[in-house]
Amino acid sequence: MSQLSPSRDLRELPKTQLHLHLTGAMRPATLIELAGRYGVTVPPPLPGAAGTWAAFQDRYDASRAVLRTAADVGRVIAEAASDDAADGCGWLEIQVDPTSYLPVFGSLEAALEAVLAGAAAAPIPVGVLVASSWQRSPAHAVTLARLAARYAGAGVVGFGLSNDERGASVADFTPAFKLAREAGLLAAPHSGFYTPATHVQECVELLGAARIGHGTSAATDPAVVELLASRGVALEICPTSYPPFGVHELSTIPVKTFLAAGVPVAVSTDDPLLFGVGLAGQYEILRDFLGLTDEDLAAVAVGGVQASAAPAEVRTRLVAEVAAWLATGSQ
Repeated sequence: MSQLSPSRDLRELPKTQLHLHLTGAMRPATLIELAGRYGVTVPPPLPGAAGTWAAFQDRYDASRAVLRTAADVGRVIAEAASDDAADGCGWLEIQVDPTSYLPVFGSLEAALEAVLAGAAAAPIPVGVLVASSWQRSPAHAVTLARLAARYAGAGVVGFGLSNDERGASVADFTPAFKLAREAGLLAAPHSGFYTPATHVQECVELLGAARIGHGTSAATDPAVVELLASRGVALEICPTSYPPFGVHELSTIPVKTFLAAGVPVAVSTDDPLLFGVGLAGQYEILRDFLGLTDEDLAAVAVGGVQASAAPAEVRTRLVAEVAAWLATGSQ
């Protein structure tokens, strides 16, 4: 029987975090401390009900500017991993565009190695996903894909494209993703946030995406939903990322549509520094606003585990722990 347990502490549900950007993973208190240390002025938080991509990017860029040393980077990763662990996370993947830190670290390699060192020292297992930007050239994406491929097996687990996906041709990024996939890296571009379902479809068919960052627009096209389900392409759903930009209200995020069609859903936080809700809180939104049952939430948690780049032994353990959580609630 399906259960809806509003009082159940969802921090106890074992889970993964697959969509978290390095800068956006920073604790607000850490931002304040580092901004004071380096003399950086940070714009105020996004308004709760509405915002623009430009306002988001301004605050994000200012926050990125406070990461000046490998120790700063390591601290952010350690604190993010600790926060996620407290919310029941047993595997974390953190995204970084090394280009953003090139002026500070002097080379793409040095920037990436600072992130990898922080990931290796974190309190839970952490994989690193190298991401270029939809707003940079396809040639730059190839450069970053080659960089990611060099560190495959040394902490880098995937390759993606972040930022506003509007105005870019998906086909132009095919060479970068081919390089990444040939190196054994998971392909996980952002899509379907502002762009239509066809953009999601192209990311799957042309880029070989195994996961899509966001992808909620796919729900508008049954054929694209079927494509995702048939190929087992997971959607990284980040509930609190949508209302500030008018993409969805919390109650209209199409998680139930995807689950009913057999599309894996992996719930994540995206940028908790900016949106203010941790990993367990995202699951609470699915329960409180979308009416997901314990069985649904367990399916989401398992979907995240199976879509992750975690080692097989970690995936096996987490799936078993989710089953144990569900069984405990049914007693």
